[in-house]
This record gives sequence, structure tokens and C-alpha cells, in this order.
Amino acid sequence: MDTRNLSVSIDSPALLERVSCRFPSFLFDAIAEHEPGVRVVAHKTVTVNEDFFPGHFPGAPVMPAVLMIEALTQVAAILVLEGGGAAATSRMFLRGVDNAKFRRQVVPGDRITFDVRLGRCRRPLAKVRATAHVDGQTVAEADLLLAIVPGAASVDPTARVHPAAQIGEGTTIGPHCTIGADVTIGKRCSIGASCVIEGWTEIGDDTRIFPMASIGLAPQDLKYKGERTRLVIGKRNTLREFVTINRGTVGGGGETRIGDQNLIMAYVHVAHDCQIGSRTIFGPGATLGGHVGVGDFATISAYSGVHQFCRVGRHAFIGGYSVVTKDALPFGKTVGNRPARIFGLNTVGLVRRGFSQETIRQLRRAYRYLLSSKLNTSGALVKIEQDGAISSPEVKYLVDFIRTAERGVILRRPTRRTEELVAEE
Repeated sequence: MDTRNLSVSIDSPALLERVSCRFPSFLFDAIAEHEPGVRVVAHKTVTVNEDFFPGHFPGAPVMPAVLMIEALTQVAAILVLEGGGAAATSRMFLRGVDNAKFRRQVVPGDRITFDVRLGRCRRPLAKVRATAHVDGQTVAEADLLLAIVPGAASVDPTARVHPAAQIGEGTTIGPHCTIGADVTIGKRCSIGASCVIEGWTEIGDDTRIFPMASIGLAPQDLKYKGERTRLVIGKRNTLREFVTINRGTVGGGGETRIGDQNLIMAYVHVAHDCQIGSRTIFGPGATLGGHVGVGDFATISAYSGVHQFCRVGRHAFIGGYSVVTKDALPFGKTVGNRPARIFGLNTVGLVRRGFSQETIRQLRRAYRYLLSSKLNTSGALVKIEQDGAISSPEVKYLVDFIRTAERGVILRRPTRRTEELVAEE
């Protein structure tokens, strides 16, 4: 994508109003290149009419070095505040300048090119490398340390937010949203247009909820009689359009809980009392019945359904359009519609997540006992526990997962024809 000539899409004056120490005037003319979160290039033509020249070295005007730093800071603000993941209400402070060098004077008639690149960014601090050039020659350079603070929450005038709701700093509430009295939303969250968040609901920092989502409403359970139950959503989650998540029921422990850094795509439904780990992925239209448990790093693909009281193990992969009516094995690939079948170890997913070859070898051997031997499940588990060559924590978790299954686990192998159909997809 051509990132040049994007100045028309960036509201520079509005962004610079959020730089708490900026000079009263703009110190660059236009943005020439912008790679969000990576790099910004800006230009300025220095004229003799600049505000800072009168009285500064009369007869020999020179752009002060401190204003060169200020100009680089203003360009850095574009990089950090526009497209860099900062909240829409956040503000920026210059906290420090390191390794500053000024190699040549800047005088009227010079055309300066400012090149700012983002280095380490660990909120609330960001470090950028900033350089200024005239005719290809470096005139100034420095490492800038920038502080980013969330700022106040921003609520669209059309949104209905109960006065008792708690909204964190830097959070934005979009048009026509409804936020109930018992809702707590963390810092730097983004709530899209027409979302409804009700009930005793807690949402962690840096969570993005896209338009039309329905979060924390009453469980769809005939036994529910209006008891005070809860929904807890962790940090840095992404909930896409039309997601529905219900709070818990008294009979299920009273709480639906979702961990951190999950991607929950459009039209996903999470029913009452579900317990979801962290870094999971739910494809569009995936559905969880009540009381379902989903382990960390699990993937439930598009339009799959998980029966109430079932579990999906850690690092499990559920293929699209599958129906899971028993527990789905951790580290495995489960695909199919009544009955779903186990297609062996999720090797590709484990490699992507950094599992060692030794751990994968041990899991593969444990899976052979379960799926390829002529032993029943109990006998296979005994063999796995007696095999001293496979004693990793992952294998132990697999064994414990099977032993604690209340609905049984999916161990049915696919037919050859089923394997061919899945391979063709």
C-alpha cells in the first residue's frame, strides 16, 4: 500500500492539541509518509517570517535547537497518537531527550525533512528515534522518551451511560450505546456504536468491543429468576460485531468468566456460566452452550457448537461447522458433525506456539496409545503413565483432562473418506 500523501487523512491540529507541552504554533507543514505504528516523515520549509526569528540572533537568524526538538516531538505525536494503538483521548508528554546532536544550523530557506521511527513502546512510555535532514544532510538527531497518559473517558452524546457505571480513563463509548448501572469498564477500552452492556459486568483494560454487541444481559435459562450474577471479561480482548455474552446463573456458580487477549469474532454466542481461558480464537458464529469450559489457546472455528457442560482442552483445534457433544482433547484436532472425530495431534498449532520438538514427540506418542493401540481408554491411560519416556507436564495435563471428564472425551477416529473430505477443504 502506498503510504505517501496521507496528510489529508490525519487531523494534525487535533492531535497536537493532545501534546501537553507543544509550542504555540505548528513546527511542520505537512505529513509526507505515514506507516501507522512504525514511521512518520514530515516536511517544513523555514521562512524568515517564523514567529521565533524576531529578536533571535538579529541579522543572522538561526532556528533554535530547542525548537528542533519541539518539532521532532510534534511529528512523534503523530506517530504515537495516530494509528499506534493509543486511546482516542490519550495525551502525550515529552519525558526525556537522549543522544541529542545538532550537526548544522537551520536557517531561512531550508526545507527540513523530519523522520521519526517508533522504537520500544511499553505503555505508558514510548521511545522514538528522530532525525532531521536538509538536502540529505543530517542537521539534528535525538532519542525521545514520550509518556502517554489515557486522558478522560469520552462518551458520545447519544450514548446512555448510567451515572453509577464506572468508566476508566481513555475509554471511548460510541454512539447510541447503553451502559447499565452495575457495569465497570477498564482503561483505554473502545465500545462501538449501539452496544448494550448490562448487569453486574466487569470489562478489563484495553478491550475493544465492536458495534451491536450484547454483553452481560440475563442468561437464557428458564431457571433464572433475576438473581444477581456476574460476567467478568479480562484485559485486551477483542469482541467483534453482534457478539452475545450472558452472565452466570446461581446453579452454575453465578459467574461467566473470560480471560485475556481473546479474539471473539462476529456473531459468537457465549452462554451462561462458561469459563474461557486466555488467547483463544472463536470463529464467526461459534456457539457455546451453558457451563462450557475452554482452555487457553484453544481455537473454535466458524459455526461450530459446543454442547453444555462440555470442555475444550488447551491448544485444542475445533474445525468449522463441528458439533462437540463430549470433551474435546487438548492439543488435538477435532472435526465433524455428530459425531465429531479426533484427527490426531494439532502439530501445526503447537509448532506455531513454540512447543519444543521433544514435547511434541511425547504428545504424539501419548496420542498413539489413545488412538492407535487396541487398548481401551483406561488401559491406554495406564500405559501412558507407566511410560517413563513421556512424562512432560503437557502429557500429565492430557491424562488428567481425560480422567476428570464427566461427559466422556471424543476419541472416535475418522473414516478414510472423512479424512479425504477434510483434506480437500
